[in-house]
Amino acid sequence: MPHAHPPLRSGVIGTGGIAHAHAAAIAALPGQYTLAGVTDVDQDRAVAFAAEMGSERVFPDAQSLLASGEIDIVHICTPPGTHADLSIQAMRAGVTALVEKPTALSLAEFDRVARIEAETGVQTLTVFQHRFGPAAEHLRRLAAEGALGRPLIATCETLWFRPDEYFDVPWRGRWDIEGGGPTMGHGIHQFDLLLSVLGPWDDITAIASRQSRPTDTEDVSLSLVRFAGGAVASVVNSLVSPRETSRLRFDFEHATIEVEHLYGYTSADWTFTPAPGHEHLADAWIRHVEGEAPSSHRDQFSAIAAALAEGERAGVDIADARRTLEFAAATYAASFGGARIASGEIVEGTPFYDTMHGGIVPWETVKEVVA
Repeated sequence: MPHAHPPLRSGVIGTGGIAHAHAAAIAALPGQYTLAGVTDVDQDRAVAFAAEMGSERVFPDAQSLLASGEIDIVHICTPPGTHADLSIQAMRAGVTALVEKPTALSLAEFDRVARIEAETGVQTLTVFQHRFGPAAEHLRRLAAEGALGRPLIATCETLWFRPDEYFDVPWRGRWDIEGGGPTMGHGIHQFDLLLSVLGPWDDITAIASRQSRPTDTEDVSLSLVRFAGGAVASVVNSLVSPRETSRLRFDFEHATIEVEHLYGYTSADWTFTPAPGHEHLADAWIRHVEGEAPSSHRDQFSAIAAALAEGERAGVDIADARRTLEFAAATYAASFGGARIASGEIVEGTPFYDTMHGGIVPWETVKEVVA
């Protein structure tokens, strides 16, 4: 059935690798989106991208794209250090900003984005597409309804491998441009999904280390988390793991729910194990969890278009994105500060509010960054 509202006119800023995932999702939702314009600091790349992806126009820069009046939503697919400023420009132009993770490089920068959202009434949304697969959405429903009993323990692992040459790209592995290592740029997708299921967290203890990669940032981090709802969890983020996997496990009183995938799960990647006496829950799980397409930008974009068409707030909104970014900041603060960090503890005037490294990184090569 055709969508009842005109398609959202999408603009894309930055036409590198991740922009192709955005354009493919837009193309898969013709009733909800159209690719109306693109721009890139490399105009030749923008022209080639527009020709490949069917963009209506190529703009010389972000400012002209946003000021054109031809864009309803802008997809910010640039290096992380530009995300906050571009989101602010978009909101001030009356254009919804849809930004790749991380939303900002620090809580201070994020709160600046939040203030502009409050002033303009225009949203900044963050791409956390793993929230939007049918299995994850059904799990959240079951958890919210209490059908699974109390959440008890969870495991969240992003065990990936990036060789040294991956960091030849100038902005990768740098605090001042990327904001952090796998805690900020890789595992953030998995622990965002963890947080979306288990809700607010209370406190974190953590370790972050640079094991072997030529970076300013960590290449591994591990944290132990207590949640307001009573659950405890471990979270591991790595770029040095040859057998790559992304894995989440939730143990509730009445069932264990697990997913293992790499960059996007299908419903088949999930397993549901009921506790004795709760076998009926497995039947309900199977009936409600369908679909073979991997969790992707498409599902999140479709949900955003539907919300905006009805005049509702879309997700992942500023409050949810901040909770996830605060989790990353607390991981660094607990690691480098050597203390348990409580939710809400990192505030203006404290070291880890303005930067993720807090000026307290224990390895030598970052002295020029944190000085």
